[in-house]
Amino acid sequence: MHITIDIDDPIPLFTQLIEQIKLAVANKHIAPGDPLPSIRQLASDLELNSKTVAKAYKLLERDSVIQTRGYRGTFVHPDAQANCSVDLAAWTNEILNTAIGQLRSGGVTDSEIRIAFTQTMNQTNRY
Repeated sequence: MHITIDIDDPIPLFTQLIEQIKLAVANKHIAPGDPLPSIRQLASDLELNSKTVAKAYKLLERDSVIQTRGYRGTFVHPDAQANCSVDLAAWTNEILNTAIGQLRSGGVTDSEIRIAFTQTMNQTNRY
């Protein structure tokens, strides 16, 4: 698997990493069960901050594209192929666009939407 990160690209570095790992899985360049480099090793290889790689790995693990097996390392998830097509960011944007459209149709201003969103997020974070 070859990963290339473009620091001049407006796409966040962790997103570039996620996309390239998903593409490698989708194109069968890496298979379920294949090991991935450690966070520290990949960060060093790509000259990235280890927190950037850790964020990408955390999101890939959340999406069941990779799995961490404690001290044994990180591996491609058995269901990675199917899970690569899941795009939670696109799904989130779709839902928010629909909700915002409905609120605007009801006469709610953008400022009111922002305030309500912030209040809802703050309330949700308390639980």
